[in-house]
Amino acid sequence: MTHDELRQLEGARRRALWALASLHPGDPTASELLAIFEELDDQERRGMPSTAEPLELNEVRDSVPAQRHHSGIDIILERTIPQPWRERFYQASIGSTRLVEGFYAGDWDKFLDAWDAEMRHLKQHRAARYKPGTD
Repeated sequence: MTHDELRQLEGARRRALWALASLHPGDPTASELLAIFEELDDQERRGMPSTAEPLELNEVRDSVPAQRHHSGIDIILERTIPQPWRERFYQASIGSTRLVEGFYAGDWDKFLDAWDAEMRHLKQHRAARYKPGTD
């Protein structure tokens, strides 16, 4: 998958996550968004090399080290964030401030926590879609 394709895919995922956030699981208006997520997941699977599996949330959390900036703030260096997580973080952080040398570690931690909550919310929507009377 090219960088532009990954940027487009993760931008679409981010927009769908923001739209889904205001809906309760089982809401019939979520069905369009759930179809978008299915297509995005398919695109991601097709675009990944067969030997490459993206790191799971806890793996990426453990693999990206924070380091102390001379200003006294902990930062995350861009190059240490593996794809597709780097692009996911970019998309969620558009408009956020950062240091030239790297991202604020606190922003990275907040993103990972928010991602976890978003994925649980998406899972609840997917589960509710398949319950009788919710289609």
